Formats: sequence, structure tokens, C-alpha cells
Amino acid sequence: MAISKELYERYKAMKAKKLEEQSGSASVSSSGGFKTLSAATNTEMSYASSANNNSSLTQSDSQPQYQNSETTSWTNSYSNVSASSESAYNSDTNTISSSSGSNVYQADEQTRANYNSQFQSSNFSGADSYTSSSVEKLYSGNVTSSYEQSVNNSVNVHKKYALIGFPLAHSLSEYIHMAGFKSLGMDASYELIETHPEKLVDTVKYLKNNGYSGFNVTIPLKLPITMFLDEIDASANMVNAINTVVIDSQTKFMKGYNTDAVGFGKAIPSEVELYGKTAGILGTGGAARAAITALAQRKIKNVKIYTRNIANSIDFLQYLRKTYPDIEFNSFQIERIRDLSDINILVNATPIGMSGVSAGYTPIEEPELQTLPSNAIVYDVIYNPKKTMLIKLAQKHNYKTITGMDMLIYQAVEAERIWTGRTPDFKDMKIAALENI
Repeated sequence: MAISKELYERYKAMKAKKLEEQSGSASVSSSGGFKTLSAATNTEMSYASSANNNSSLTQSDSQPQYQNSETTSWTNSYSNVSASSESAYNSDTNTISSSSGSNVYQADEQTRANYNSQFQSSNFSGADSYTSSSVEKLYSGNVTSSYEQSVNNSVNVHKKYALIGFPLAHSLSEYIHMAGFKSLGMDASYELIETHPEKLVDTVKYLKNNGYSGFNVTIPLKLPITMFLDEIDASANMVNAINTVVIDSQTKFMKGYNTDAVGFGKAIPSEVELYGKTAGILGTGGAARAAITALAQRKIKNVKIYTRNIANSIDFLQYLRKTYPDIEFNSFQIERIRDLSDINILVNATPIGMSGVSAGYTPIEEPELQTLPSNAIVYDVIYNPKKTMLIKLAQKHNYKTITGMDMLIYQAVEAERIWTGRTPDFKDMKIAALENI
């Protein structure tokens, strides 16, 4: 099995930083009757601590996504990563070898041996990471290749799709995607397959052996899944996470995409002019990366990133400056926000305000929020609750707002377009989500 060297190195760096920050603590302050999480909970720490965090708040993710149980699951599942497992990476051949030490993505060596034996002819060749920095590829309108369309466009054949990750108990994905398939007149099914990291190999085997045409990926598998992909789309390389996979029914060829940036961008009304404007991004995780990718497409000129730990955002900033040389990037301490008067669009890309995690909190205090220009937009990527405390405060002061629900639906629409080559009905999918939230 092969893996993109760049993604593998990103994963190692991300994991190391996650393990270093498990001892952090939270402090909570009060502001104007609303609670503000000033130093963040352990879950926010795991979200914002690393420039290479592959977690994203969107992509049909289960709710609540950033509960302590998820963070614990990720940490425990990968606690055996060591120098021996790192040495298993062979830089000359871009493969993961079976040398001493447990492989980070596999339950044990016997599982690995069985997997390799059973799938010896399955072409897990693993493509190199995309190197193009062209954001426009995300929006080219020709996402699916000929082999994908030939497999997926047959309406009369039953198609099977799924969501993998953990936890999935509160996921809306089944309702959303089934509504989309129905709008297309497809005979299709969609199921939730809870998958702990150590069971990823077995789940991939199952999906490839049992006629699935594709699947979605949520935390904590958005980066580990790259181990099994034959090709990685530019959209996934830019956001540094996979949330949508296509499986060719004949060759078992698998290609990974990320639809979060598309979802984020389409949720912004077309009449909103962002050319040459300034964005404020709260957080440095996967949702932040997706937001920045989409804003770059809208020709944003300046991005201010607000984070708990500026030192940990250095690599992230370097990556962004290299990828988007026409945009100015700077980072600031989130707890020290005092003046947002130059921010045209403020994006909450942290889990603060999410149901089951910190629903009664806001990532910034009300007085600081009020320093935004009167025509500013407040965008919260969280979709549960439908109106977070941040959105309520913004509406209280008459700011334009965008919630995470439209982003959630648009990214699901894009996933179905990748799978089928056709565009499902957005309204039907949103109604299904709202009825079941």
C-alpha cells in the first residue's frame, strides 16, 4: 500500500502536536450575560492546536463532533505511534513497509498480512499528492472523470453509499443523502458505518468487496483514509483532508475528494462582494483551511487568523503564504481580540458553540463582536444548533449572518455530484436535515 509522502508527513506532525497538548486546561469567563470560552476546552485545543489538523466541522459530520470522547478515541487509537512506526515509511518508494512497530492505521500485523493477501490484486498503488495550487480546480464543474461517470450514471442499478467515522450517532448524513438520491430518481441506499481507526482496514475491505460506489469520511479518518486511495483530487490536497471517496465497481480504483471548501463558498450569497476585502478566521483546523480555500476563490485580499497558540500556527501560515501568494496572512491571539473594525467577514471555524460541546458559549466576547463594521458578515460553520450563540449575538446587533446548515448541505450536494455526475435538489436535502436535527 502506498501513501502520499506529503500527507504522511503532515499526519505525523499533526499527531505529535495533538499528543503534546493533552495536558491543557480550560478557563471560562462571562460577558454580557453570555459565556465566552476564553482559553478553550480540551476539544477546542485538539481542534486548533495544529496547522495540520485534518478534522473538519462539516462533511456530513456526526454531532457533536468534538466531544471529549472523540478526542480521547483519536488519542488512544494512535497512542502507539513511535519512532519504529515512523521508520516504517520508506521515502525512496513512498510506501509503508511492514517493519517493526505497529502500523498506525492497522489493528495488528496479522490484520495487515490478511489484508495484503486478500487484496494483492486490488491496485492500492496510491497516487502522489497534487502539487497544483490552482484553487479554480475546485470549481471547474468537471469533478468526475470518465471512469467515475461510467460507473455511477446508471440510474436503474442499485447504488450503495455510506459514511465512515466515529462517532456517528447524531449524523444527519443518511437523511440528507437519501433526500438527494430521491430527487435524482435513483435507486440508492446510504448507511452509517461506525469505524474506529483501528478498524479502518476492515471497513475499506468491506466497502470494496460489497459493491459500494462511494462513501463519505468523517473524523477521525479524514487523513488516514489516504493510505488506501489510488488518487487524491486537488480539492483534498488543499484542505488536507478527505471527506468523499469514489469506488470504481470494476477496477476498485478509489479517488478521494474534499467538498468542504465548495460547501463553504456556495453558502455565501453570490451578491456578497469579497474582492480585496479582509477576513477574520477563528481557528486553525480543517474547517479554517476549507474556509480560506473558498475565500481565496472569492479573491479575498487579507486573512487574519485568530488562534489559541500562535507558535503552533507558524507552519500553517507558511503553508498558506506559499499556496496563496497574493493573499496576506497574519495570526493573532484569540483571547486578545479587541478591535475587529477592519474585518469584512468573520468566520467561526472552532467547535465553540456546538451542541453537546459548548452550546452556551461564544468564541469571542460581545463587546469585541460589536467592533465589526456595520456591513460585516458573521459566518459560523457549526450547524447544530441551527443558531449558535455567536449567530444570535450577531443578529442582535443587526449583522448579516450565515449558518453552517447551508454549508453542510452544499458540501453534500457536491459529494453526490462527484458520485453520480448529476446535481441533486438542494432544497429537498435541506428540508430533510432540518426535519431531523
